[in-house]
This record gives sequence, C-alpha cells and structure tokens, in this order.
Amino acid sequence: MTDASATWSGRAIGRFGGAAYDIVAEREWLARPGGIALWGTDTRLLFDSMRTLGELPAGSAVLDVPCGGGVALRGLRADQQVRYVGADISSDMLARAQRRAFAMGRDDVEFTHADIERLPFTDGEFDLCMCFNGLHCLPDPAAAVREIARCLAPGGRLIGDSVVRGAGWRQDLIFGLLQRAGLFGSGGSTDDLRRWLTGAGLRIDFLRRSGALVHFRAARD
Repeated sequence: MTDASATWSGRAIGRFGGAAYDIVAEREWLARPGGIALWGTDTRLLFDSMRTLGELPAGSAVLDVPCGGGVALRGLRADQQVRYVGADISSDMLARAQRRAFAMGRDDVEFTHADIERLPFTDGEFDLCMCFNGLHCLPDPAAAVREIARCLAPGGRLIGDSVVRGAGWRQDLIFGLLQRAGLFGSGGSTDDLRRWLTGAGLRIDFLRRSGALVHFRAARD
C-alpha cells in the first residue's frame, strides 16, 4: 500500500487535492450534498467547528494542520488579531492557502511546510490547534495527535474531525478504495480516535459521529 503522506506531498496530488478543495470544501452549499452522498455526514458540523475560530481573544496563537487549501481561514473575523499558522506537507496546498489568505486581506498569516508527526514548533506554542480532514490520511494518526498535543499550551484546545471506519459497509468500502489509492492512511474507528486523543494526554470535551465523520473538541489540562 502506498504511503499516504508521500502521496499527498507530491505535486500531482497536491494540484488534484487543491482543485477538490476549490470545488467542494470551500463551498459550503456544495459540501453538504457531497458529504451526504460520500460519507453520510452533515457537513454543517464541520463549518460550525471552523467558526469557533472567530471566538478567540486577541493575541491568541492558532495552528491549522494540515491546513490544506486554507478552508478553515473562513472562521477568522476580518479584524481579528491572532497569530495564525498554517502547516501542510503539500507545497501546492500551502500555495493555495496563501492565495486564499491574501484574497481575504490577511497578509499576516504564516505558512510552514511541515510533516504533522514532526512539527517545527516549541512545546506549548499554541492556544488552539485545528486538524480538519487530515487524520484519516496519515500512516500513524496517534503519533500525529501526540505531536499536536505537544504544541498546545496548558488549557489549549484541539478541534477537528476524521473519517472513521465502522459507520457502514458503503463508507468502509469507499475508505478502503481511497486507502488502496494511497489517499488514506491506516484509519481507525470512533473508539480508536478516542484513544488517540486520551493517549496524547487530552481531555475530550466533545466527540460526535455524523455518518463516517467524527467531530471532536479536546483540551490539554
């Protein structure tokens, strides 16, 4: 099986993935029927999670990893004074996210080419970490969650989602096809995701499955 991290870091898949973001993920009205058709999920939960970004007080530090095409930037208020760092293993995704930030008038957003399992940040550097649509693409999602947790300040929060196995035979079939194509990694169930979070020393405040997507909020005590 192809290493999904290597697949997503390649230029060809970066362009393909970026195009998919442009067509679906960045358009909430189009994401809803797509989410129902593919994963049986209500994508309003995803966009509601992104909007919590706008509640952060001035001076907060945010890490978005993997940032993809920058879809989570939509959660920022126009006048919001926060440090926002987008990290991704795909140079093409980073370029798309940077263009999106500039289009929003946010020339203060930082972008970093990074592997989620080896992030170039100090311990406790961020008040909020976001991880949307990424864990299911990784060969070792538990290691990724531990690395994200390392970057959280005491009391800091992690919000995100992940496609999981066990939601239904059709969704599991799609997961397996994407895994064989090198787009998805090892994956896991809802219980696995719970263990990844608690195993990283995080307190789970919210965990809800919608179709094959599980949305979560957790905090570092």
